[in-house]
Amino acid sequence: MKFHYDKNEDIDSPETTIRRRIMIQEKPTLRAIYDRWYVDIINGFNGVPSGDQVEIGSGGGYLKEIYPEIVTSDLLPLPFVDKVFSAEKFPDADQSLSGICMVNVLHHIPHCRDFFSEAQRVLKPGGKIMFVEPATCWWSRFIFGNFHHEPFEVKTPKWEIDSTGPLSGANGALPWILFFRDRKHFEKEFPKLKIKKVKYHTPLSYLLSGGVSRRAFLPDCLFSTIYFFERLLSSKFFCMFMTVEVEKV
Repeated sequence: MKFHYDKNEDIDSPETTIRRRIMIQEKPTLRAIYDRWYVDIINGFNGVPSGDQVEIGSGGGYLKEIYPEIVTSDLLPLPFVDKVFSAEKFPDADQSLSGICMVNVLHHIPHCRDFFSEAQRVLKPGGKIMFVEPATCWWSRFIFGNFHHEPFEVKTPKWEIDSTGPLSGANGALPWILFFRDRKHFEKEFPKLKIKKVKYHTPLSYLLSGGVSRRAFLPDCLFSTIYFFERLLSSKFFCMFMTVEVEKV
């Protein structure tokens, strides 16, 4: 099945998630980006205690193909996920998980306080949460603020998101708000969750790949050059995404 683009798609429908999953895997440039993000997540789980590791919002991705031990989950009842539940209410017992991960999901969670409360409850000491999320710098503000359909509200005082469905509600700036602007507040509210590491990356390749809504702007053969320059240029001042490692202490 080849991916296709539909400007009128219902982004909250299971069919859209399935279509995007196919698109990510069949676009060579986009799959290469996700491969690098997944490697960061897997490496981040090195050294965690024994126990299940759960991916939140797995529907559009393919982490389980390269990391079979991950337990996949989604809010939508999709045929290729292991569990269906909300990130705001885990079905797991206290201190039963060694890891939680998500790719571009945190900024869609309507009540992120509920998620972090649950993560603090279900993670074992030494367990980690690995996030790949939009970053906030001059470049990402320009791109996400002008060329992306999701809101990117850096000045909102709220951590909550008005949501009409699993994907239609969002604030791309939420990870920056939580982990940087309101970091002292975050650490006070969730004292057992410590931000250990932030890696800034992907300032160009995702944009030029067309993401999940457009065709690539460059032929596949040029992306190895783009990746090379990204490794040299990525920083907190020039990025579109970041990988954040949070540890339960």
